[in-house]
Amino acid sequence: MIRHVNVDIAVVGAGVIGLAIAEALAAEGREVVLVDPNDPGSGASYGNAGTIADYAVMPVGTPGVLWGLPQLLFNRNSPLAIRPGGFLQLVPWLTRFALQSLPTAAARNGVAIAGLLADAKPLWEDLAGRVGAADLMQARGALYLYETAAAFQAAEADMAARREMGVTVDLLSPAGLAALEPGLPEIAGGAAFFPDAAFFSDPGVLMERLRQAAMQHAGFLSGRVERLQRQFDGIILEGAGFRLHAKTVILATGAHGRDLARQAGDQVPLETERGYHAEWDMEVPLLNRPACPSARGFYMVPMEGRLRVAGTVELGGLTAPPSPHRIERLVEGVRRMFPDLGPPDRTWMGFRPSMPDSLPVIGPSQGGADVIHAYGHGHIGLTLAPVTARIVADLVAGRPPLRDISACRPGRF
Repeated sequence: MIRHVNVDIAVVGAGVIGLAIAEALAAEGREVVLVDPNDPGSGASYGNAGTIADYAVMPVGTPGVLWGLPQLLFNRNSPLAIRPGGFLQLVPWLTRFALQSLPTAAARNGVAIAGLLADAKPLWEDLAGRVGAADLMQARGALYLYETAAAFQAAEADMAARREMGVTVDLLSPAGLAALEPGLPEIAGGAAFFPDAAFFSDPGVLMERLRQAAMQHAGFLSGRVERLQRQFDGIILEGAGFRLHAKTVILATGAHGRDLARQAGDQVPLETERGYHAEWDMEVPLLNRPACPSARGFYMVPMEGRLRVAGTVELGGLTAPPSPHRIERLVEGVRRMFPDLGPPDRTWMGFRPSMPDSLPVIGPSQGGADVIHAYGHGHIGLTLAPVTARIVADLVAGRPPLRDISACRPGRF
């Protein structure tokens, strides 16, 4: 039996982006239904580093990364790697990634990312207050750790570029870092401290409170959208057991949206990063704030009752099983900082959407404004959730959007 649903706005995808969009639209009196085959707020929205990373203005692709790209991609221990057997499928995406890593493109992308990230923290403060999650938001800053003096010296140019884009950052000596994080071993190089950053003590609880707030005024349909078709009076979304008619469709599909984007008339070079985390239960946290050993590409984050270690980039699609090797590298890396840690109490893998220029896809479809794209946020999806929600609400209402989204348009490639 087919379930038939008619609604003003359908939001496809109920991760942090989709939930934030539904909350914003419902607050303006819109009729909204969320559609997702999984529990709202699960996946990468739950398994991330929980950090409002308004300092993360640099794209993944930079001239430095481009110079070492072959070694990075084919070194199974590197922070940026390809799942074995996945290279040929990724060649078109990697070609675009290489072009976006050239100096002019990388600088342009960094400026665009910085523009999106402006005021992300205040917008999260507002959203956390509305959904009853202010107690979860910890405004203690975040750290990049440099394990050698040479790495610290090399980071000075990177931090200068971030300052030019509006990021507040302090460079700490090893002694200054030790005063801030006495639980760390001696770090020979020092650290970059981003004092304006914040993090959530439990992303899972945050997602539950956001879900509850959104669902007070929005509906939810459990199912996978397989077909999207325009009609004269709106959009038809179909999946197993349902047929949904909406005047406007928001694609907040994370890593899963490439096929629906194509059906809407947009060829989007979206790929998938497989992200991992490992957790150790503990009553007393080893750290006071998120800390990223810069050469290793993961975050150590103190969360409620546990330490979460999350990160690295593995390009590998949506269907392959988790790579035990990536978990092993996370465990090995954190034990260099905290050698007394035993086996992790749990591990996880999820999917992050990845665009060649590290910019999300936000804006109306080339086929018409009845479909609005809102995905592809890469490593800053949690950070940009309230920003994206405000932009989408503006587009639906016909207002000028909160941010300049010309660099994020679906047809930019």
